[in-house]
Amino acid sequence: MAHPASAWDHHPQPLALDSAPVPAYGSGSLADLLPTLAAGMAVPGTTATLPELTPADRNCVFLIDGLGWEQLKAHPDEAPFMTSLLGSSRGGTGQPLTTGFPATTATSLASVGTGLPPGAHGLPGYTVRNPATGELMNQLRWQPWTSPAAWQPYPTVFQRAERAGVHAAQVSSPTFESTPLTKVALSGGTFHGRQTGEERMDVAAEQLAAGDRSLVYTYYAEVDGAGHRFGIDSDTWRGRLMYVDRLVQRLAEQLPPRTALYVTADHGMIDVPFDEDHRIDFDADWELRAGVALLGGEGRARHVYAVPGAENDVLTCWREVLGEQFWVASRDEAIAAGWFGPPEQVERRVHDRIGDVVAAARDDVLVIASEREPKESAMVGNHGSMTPAEQLVPLLEVRS
Repeated sequence: MAHPASAWDHHPQPLALDSAPVPAYGSGSLADLLPTLAAGMAVPGTTATLPELTPADRNCVFLIDGLGWEQLKAHPDEAPFMTSLLGSSRGGTGQPLTTGFPATTATSLASVGTGLPPGAHGLPGYTVRNPATGELMNQLRWQPWTSPAAWQPYPTVFQRAERAGVHAAQVSSPTFESTPLTKVALSGGTFHGRQTGEERMDVAAEQLAAGDRSLVYTYYAEVDGAGHRFGIDSDTWRGRLMYVDRLVQRLAEQLPPRTALYVTADHGMIDVPFDEDHRIDFDADWELRAGVALLGGEGRARHVYAVPGAENDVLTCWREVLGEQFWVASRDEAIAAGWFGPPEQVERRVHDRIGDVVAAARDDVLVIASEREPKESAMVGNHGSMTPAEQLVPLLEVRS
């Protein structure tokens, strides 16, 4: 008698690594934005790698945390002003930028501010191993503390611009003024802390007018926060989007002459259902835990650090368990595939911060860690991987 097919008969074919949509480093990524704007203001050492952007004397970047291209396009009623600007994106081509990998705040802000891909600036994930201590380091919260200058030694584009005589400023929540992430990613010029979004827009406009050549950065975090807590299908998220749409219009309407305003984001987001098929719990899965010394990254972009000597076994196991839903690569494979930037730009000091195994989700799934990461594991909205919903971000433009 024939036996029914069982799980033991199933031999999954892992996703081909060359099917992963690698970020457009050097031609259309967040890391290309500020160098292009600075080159247009004749800042030495910067190159315009987004030639579709027309130079301006005054440039403002308004970064909305968590507002991906696909989410914006799906909500025209909540964001009528930004929707009206979709055709202006990326120099009037109507196209988005990509973030970088992982599509997460610390990595993206460092790419924006330094103009470098993750393999060069050295913030290649939400949490990564510090090779000097062997501990996981949270690069968003900067815990445990380590020297910012040692972790990310390159000057920011704002610092380069300031040295070239450009008036540089950032306008954000006072909370971020002295954080290590701000120091390594966005320092240079003056910091203007303002609590409300309206105040930030008004001060950003003032700072743009403060110099004949100006480079101003401003930021709004709460779209991301609402997505993590309530999901991008929630009324709370839609309300935040409606609010930030009005902020963009407020800033656009008071730009001084000869200004280009660019509205962008650090990543998009997806909602992931709360069930075992979509949330795979590392802490409850003996196969995934076998041979693993540290679990880094986040649910959709994992850095996996193996016990010495177990690297190949961990790679094999993660591919067998997750390979139909995640792109699962060894460190060297991920680097060679360009996940963290052009392979030749991945620096030795960054190499061992990257996991022995790197897993990036293709499907609407997470590898959570319910005991180690209870707060992150409870989030509705998530991001980090290379799917269009996470990777693609707008570059809306308004000129005066």
